[in-house]
Amino acid sequence: QVQLVESGGGLVQAGDSLRLSCAVSGRTINDYTSGWFRQAPGKVREFVATLTWTGTSTYYVDSVRGRFTISRDNAKNTVYLQMNSLKPEDTAVYYCAARFGGYSTTYYTGTSQYPYWGQGTQVTVSP
Repeated sequence: QVQLVESGGGLVQAGDSLRLSCAVSGRTINDYTSGWFRQAPGKVREFVATLTWTGTSTYYVDSVRGRFTISRDNAKNTVYLQMNSLKPEDTAVYYCAARFGGYSTTYYTGTSQYPYWGQGTQVTVSP
């Protein structure tokens, strides 16, 4: 049974930084592609970032590229999302997700492409 547990959310001011963590259990971290998504009130869940299962390639939504970084620590079986220069529009519940298999050169950005999800962590950015 694969389980994902996010942590690290909170209330910050615009321009601040936060690092979200996603602890994975049930399978070794380097077997899967990981992703971060977010959902603001009244909006659909949207893709934020993904890291291929090889751990060598990343892809971001345009609105966070250059500010957010997805990474993983194989020893800790944990995926991270470092968020810098936060903006009020980044306010949302952030979810980590995982999928096994697929191509190392493909970026998976759809919610339906990830069968495993965490419970979410709230990030609130004040002006």
